[in-house]
Amino acid sequence: MVHPAQGAYTGREHSAIIRRSVCPYDCPDACGLLVEVEGGRAVRASGDPEHPFTRGFLCPKMRHYERTVHSPQRLTTPLVRTGPKGSGPKGSGNFRPVSWEEAIGLIAGRWRQIIERHGAEAILPYSYAGTMGLIQRNAGHPFFHRLGASRLERTICSPAKKAGWKAVMGNTRAPHPDEVMRSDLVILWGINAAATSIHFLRGVREAKKRGAKVWLIDTYRTPTAAVADEIFLVRPGSDGALTLGLMHLLARDGRLDENFLKERVQGFEELRQRILPDYPPEKVSALTGLPVTALEAMAAAYGAARAPFIRLGSGLSRYGNGAMTVRTIASLPALVGAYGKPGGGCFCGTSTSAAFALSEVTREDFMARPTRLVNMNLLGQALTKLEGPPVHALYVYHSNPAVVAPDQNAVLRGLEREDLFTVVHERFLTDTASYADVVLPAASSLETSDLYNSYGTYCIQRARPVIPLVGQSKSNWDTFALLAKAMGFTEPFFSQSADDLIDRLLAIPSPWLEHINTALLADGRTVELPVPAAEGFGTPSGRIEILNTAESEPLPRYIPSYAAQEDLLPLRLMTAPSLFSLNSTFYEQTDLRKRQGGMRLLLHPEEAKIRALSGGQMVTAFNSLGEVNFLLETSERVPPGVAVAEGVWWLEHAPGLRTVNALTSQRLTDRGGGSTFYDNAIDVRPAS
Repeated sequence: MVHPAQGAYTGREHSAIIRRSVCPYDCPDACGLLVEVEGGRAVRASGDPEHPFTRGFLCPKMRHYERTVHSPQRLTTPLVRTGPKGSGPKGSGNFRPVSWEEAIGLIAGRWRQIIERHGAEAILPYSYAGTMGLIQRNAGHPFFHRLGASRLERTICSPAKKAGWKAVMGNTRAPHPDEVMRSDLVILWGINAAATSIHFLRGVREAKKRGAKVWLIDTYRTPTAAVADEIFLVRPGSDGALTLGLMHLLARDGRLDENFLKERVQGFEELRQRILPDYPPEKVSALTGLPVTALEAMAAAYGAARAPFIRLGSGLSRYGNGAMTVRTIASLPALVGAYGKPGGGCFCGTSTSAAFALSEVTREDFMARPTRLVNMNLLGQALTKLEGPPVHALYVYHSNPAVVAPDQNAVLRGLEREDLFTVVHERFLTDTASYADVVLPAASSLETSDLYNSYGTYCIQRARPVIPLVGQSKSNWDTFALLAKAMGFTEPFFSQSADDLIDRLLAIPSPWLEHINTALLADGRTVELPVPAAEGFGTPSGRIEILNTAESEPLPRYIPSYAAQEDLLPLRLMTAPSLFSLNSTFYEQTDLRKRQGGMRLLLHPEEAKIRALSGGQMVTAFNSLGEVNFLLETSERVPPGVAVAEGVWWLEHAPGLRTVNALTSQRLTDRGGGSTFYDNAIDVRPAS
């Protein structure tokens, strides 16, 4: 049901109305949207100026969201495969349209056969963050728990970052992101905020107006460099060594807050005595590539700052040493007492999951017993090697693993199996959908009800449908309700609506929700959660735990990345975000693809010269996992020894047969079972 209009629109067309919604994508900002609707169609999307954090500004990706919602490529009916798997969107005659009744009946019938022969754990769900709403994102959990299917460890993004932070800071809540405005030294560390957290830059610019200096620490000059006063480019995976080197200099030069360390920190003396002597400037310079003079200047400025503020990205956690790197960086502000100062400290992101009783959505209690866990980063192995039982059915929703999962060649080999029954619930015939046996048309966020929180702010917002369903598309929630009925599930849980469940979540008492304006929330407006007061730090000791005896390594230390340990190929590959896409999302928009300029590989001119390559040439990047063709761009923004590939392109628009994740491995991070997308080495040659 479409929610009633929230007010008449008085713009260029009197027939148009404005309805509120939320950007559903995997971004920390969760922008409020104003959607202009005419005749049941979204004709324009703009930012909601009343949103307390995003304040009406949209990133380039969402400025024409209506082009995605009403794209001529939208799937509008269920499809059943008739042609070869993987024939791709360019093919024709590979699917035939069917009714929802036929599609659901086919799925349920095949699943019953698989369960009878191999057990329910032969069925594997695969989803991640194609939508971030608490209901639609988690809609499959209760169904697959009740079914007894294998469970998916959803760790493709930044679990190592979470593990590293938790080892030092426990459950300490992040400050409000606007605290950055009160800082006099802002460090954007491993975050291309222009692409992944654009609204945070408003606070950074405000801090600059008030006199703050801004540093960028990264592996190449990202677009975020435009806001920085100083840029420090480090060798990929060496951020932990840099941090220990800065700590060494702070201690050597007497730039510590000794009182803060004594009263509020656990284990600094052990770090000072056992670890820091091993990281003098000369050694750290060799590890990071930064000159000794730069290290000395960084330590002096950091130690002299009144309230240094680190905004920590997720990219640097996607190495084999990711958790330890984050753990080390999270410890740094403690040395100068920054965690005790307004505008100081380290911001990794917010966590408001405790505000809602999410177990009411995910329903782990539906499991008869805990079923096996399959790490999503190991999908290639799961589809080609896993036994006891093998995976015989795959159900994919709001994800596109054929291009976003690591080791693309292994994933595609698995998806090509004729004995693998694959169902994909999607808005477009993506690369993954081209391997499906059944494709179900998915609704967009403008057609569904949901409840959104954010991992970069403390805002929440309720969204209701603002346009009717496009074609025969259905939401995740409604699709799983149909599957539950077809599989004979009789629990009342599966017959309630998404709005029923949202009402229940909001009715469960929570200290986070006690003082919010429920009327505004019900009206679809953004509400900011008041952060519950906390005493001290959220650790077992109540102190910042630089020494944590619960960890296998009690103290932070430097661990070389996988690629640094192997040193087999000369270039470190950065699979970087693009300003005009989000992982594999938005490639249906022609204009956004054009603005990326094609699937490019960025190299320093000297690296190109060594290989007799030139800008504009088609090249092949390769390693032991695969080969990928790119259009070469030479750029001084990329230091020698580094290659950058921005965006995760659909195969349909690639210059060759594979995209960037054919070069990334299934190896996991040191903690959290995370992806290591940034920890891979390649070389480059002319394309044949």
